[in-house]
Amino acid sequence: MPSTMPTARRQRLGSELRRLRERAGLTATQAAAFIGGNQARMSNIEAGRYGVSAERVRELAHRYECTDQELIEALSGMTGERRNGWWEEYREILAAGLLDLAELEYHGTRLRTSHTSGIPGLLQTVEHAREVFRQVVPELTPSQIEHRLSFRIKRQEVLFGDAPPPYTAVIHEAALRMRFGGPEVAKAQLTHLLAMSEAQHISIRAIPFTAGGYPGAGQPVYYVHGPVPQLDTVQLDQSHGVVLLDAEAQLAKYRRVLDRLEALALDEPRSRDLLQSITKTL
Repeated sequence: MPSTMPTARRQRLGSELRRLRERAGLTATQAAAFIGGNQARMSNIEAGRYGVSAERVRELAHRYECTDQELIEALSGMTGERRNGWWEEYREILAAGLLDLAELEYHGTRLRTSHTSGIPGLLQTVEHAREVFRQVVPELTPSQIEHRLSFRIKRQEVLFGDAPPPYTAVIHEAALRMRFGGPEVAKAQLTHLLAMSEAQHISIRAIPFTAGGYPGAGQPVYYVHGPVPQLDTVQLDQSHGVVLLDAEAQLAKYRRVLDRLEALALDEPRSRDLLQSITKTL
């Protein structure tokens, strides 16, 4: 039976296999014949409803005349028995998109984000995050707030593992001056950012008001690098939930946006200076 809850990771594997098949000019029925299946089974694999073994991924890639060995091995690494990550305990509590985001972060090789009106979730203090959730529309119940809060704090552990991915956050001065929860909460949040910026794998860059215009103004962007560029993912926050993008043109666009923002931002020492100066005003 197909999985009723395919994860974003399994769906991504299926979509990449479909792309390879379509580039080879083959139908799902023709591809299914290579692995002793039928069109329905291949459709379920490509939709992420069925799992597929690494051996079959390599067989399909061979039949599709894919010569990108790094991509083939990366896709093979996405197969196998479904692992129940820590996020699965929230499966019946939170929206599936949030769980997909945590799974992407867990497997990411590099994380990049830009924010103009808020602090990135992985860098938020407990009290700051709680105040953010209190502002959600429609209003969350106290128990919903605590579930989201515990999930967000759990996500932050990706930055504290044995081999954490490099993490770059570009934050506009407007976001740094927001006083969620009042001056004390805001001051604690800025102090936390300063402490996090000292970590070797974390780069926090600020865009000052004096920088003027910049690309992507007003929209937070989260770019999760995969083991190969073809498996990168962009996450956008929308009022209706999490949106994940992985089309080649979309990835190229948001890489350019982040590259331009990082070029515009202050370097790390001057960013810390700005953080410290804002902290002193609280």
